[in-house]
Amino acid sequence: MIRTKQDFINKIHLIISLIVVIPVSFVYGFYPEVLVEVHLNTTDEYNIFKAIMGLYLGFAVVWLLGVFNDEYLKIALITNMVFMFGLGAGRLLSLFIDGLPSLGFVFGAVGELVLAIYGMWVLKTRD
Repeated sequence: MIRTKQDFINKIHLIISLIVVIPVSFVYGFYPEVLVEVHLNTTDEYNIFKAIMGLYLGFAVVWLLGVFNDEYLKIALITNMVFMFGLGAGRLLSLFIDGLPSLGFVFGAVGELVLAIYGMWVLKTRD
C-alpha cells in the first residue's frame, strides 16, 4: 500500500501500468478491432488475442501484489520493467522495419519505454 512519499515514488508507475494494461487487455481479448484493423475469422485467431489478454492480466496481478504487499514489490518492479521494455523494443523494431504506425501506437511506445526506464531507476535507487 502507498503510505509515504517514497512508496508513491516506488509504485506510481505500477499503478499507471495497471490503469492502462487492464482495460487494454480486455480490448485485446474481446474487441481487438477497436485497437487495430483486424478481422478475426478462426477460433485460433480469437485464441491468440485471448492469450494476449491473459498474459497482460497475469502481469497485472503481479504488479497489483507489488502495490499492496512490499514483499512482492521487487518482482513487480522487475516484471513491469521487462514487460514495458519488451513492448517498447518491439514497437521500435516495427518502426524501423515496418514504418511509422498510428499516433496511438507511437504514444504507446514512448509510454512503455518511459515506464520501463522509470522502473529501472526505482530498482537502482532502492538497492
